[in-house]
Amino acid sequence: MSERIRPIEQMLQLNEEDNASTEHLDSQVQKAQEQLIQLKRQQEQIEKQKRELEELSRRQEELERGRAEMTDKLTRSLVVLEREAYDAQKKMEQLRATRESFGQHLELLESIDPRTWNPSDLTKELSRALSTVDDARTEYSQQRSRLQATADEHESMPLPETSSGFESSSGMAHSFGQWLQIGLAFTLPLIVFGMIALLLFLWLNGPAR
Repeated sequence: MSERIRPIEQMLQLNEEDNASTEHLDSQVQKAQEQLIQLKRQQEQIEKQKRELEELSRRQEELERGRAEMTDKLTRSLVVLEREAYDAQKKMEQLRATRESFGQHLELLESIDPRTWNPSDLTKELSRALSTVDDARTEYSQQRSRLQATADEHESMPLPETSSGFESSSGMAHSFGQWLQIGLAFTLPLIVFGMIALLLFLWLNGPAR
């Protein structure tokens, strides 16, 4: 009887060992799966950090490249702007001086009034007025040449050209003609008065002979 019970016990013992072995394998498989999941998470974390580092490195390179580019452009632009500002300041000073000079000559020209001239000093007054006009023309031509020399190739010269004398300028010829008419207007009464006086003198002295 005891011999028949022993195989049953052995079978039960084998079944228990099989069950223990199965549970152990299941536990090992579960641990392995958990380790795989953990390793996968670590791999994803490492890849994420790698992408972040690559993005950070790319942005740092972009920063250095952009800073170097803009530093160079701004430095060269400042040099150009300083030169342009200096040239503009010089041109502004020249324009201011030219404006003052033109204003002074314009006042002198506008002050010429032949109606106020003394008929006895007509030649002197006329010469003085012509000298004033010549001085204005000379100053105008010189300042215009300076402005034209300093103007850029794309800038136009709005100041008109001037003539070298009265014959080439209809406006100045007209002014000269006006001055002659004014001179005649002053001297004609004297001439007429002289002729009348001469005729009276001859008429009065005629019968005495």
